[in-house]
Amino acid sequence: MNHNASPATPGSPSGRRRGRGALGSSPVQRVQRPAPLRQAVYDALVELIINGTLKPGQHLVELELAELLGVSRQPVREALQRLQTEGWVDLRPAQGAFVHLPTEAEADQLLGVRSVLETYSARLAAQQADAQDVERLWELQREGERALADDDVDGLVSTNARLHAFITELSGNAVLAELIALVDRRVRWYYTPIARPRGHDSWAEHAELIRAIAAGDADTASQVMNRHTERTRQTYHERRTAAGDENTSG
Repeated sequence: MNHNASPATPGSPSGRRRGRGALGSSPVQRVQRPAPLRQAVYDALVELIINGTLKPGQHLVELELAELLGVSRQPVREALQRLQTEGWVDLRPAQGAFVHLPTEAEADQLLGVRSVLETYSARLAAQQADAQDVERLWELQREGERALADDDVDGLVSTNARLHAFITELSGNAVLAELIALVDRRVRWYYTPIARPRGHDSWAEHAELIRAIAAGDADTASQVMNRHTERTRQTYHERRTAAGDENTSG
């Protein structure tokens, strides 16, 4: 027996208590406290872009945005940097910030991914939904139809988003919900200009989808959702093409 060994103490594989190790001796940047104002400004600007108050290609002036939101220029500047990183805004040297104008390829890719995700979401929802869930879907459907009758574009967009979000929730797949959440805001941005022309067809398709979910018919639910999201994508492209033709002829 080795009587010269140091007595063991907890805290390390050898039993010795360790002092400040590699982590303690390394320079580490402390985690910053949350900045609610910065986040609030960011969220407000995203919503202004989504609802069309700030239009694609529009020049964004820090002072004007600060006055609009009732804040100083600093959180606006920080928000614009983040918006540029996430693809909502383009920062051009010596020109300033501009609302990003999505390309045809960007829209096609995002709406295509959305179609795949939500088609699977509808299939799972049809397998999971109970009577109470179906009643909630019909409540959202009635809200959408009221917004359609009132020609309320904001109501159409928000209710459409809530209905799709609830179907995702019914899927019971947390990974799927996380992936859909990543594209949700941008989908709303693309959907806003076509909410009115898609209105009647879109909500008729929603009703057909709810009936399939209520019947527990996963195959039909996925087919209806796939057709629904693909028509939205087609309408977006048709509107972009028509707008381009108008600008060219003008």
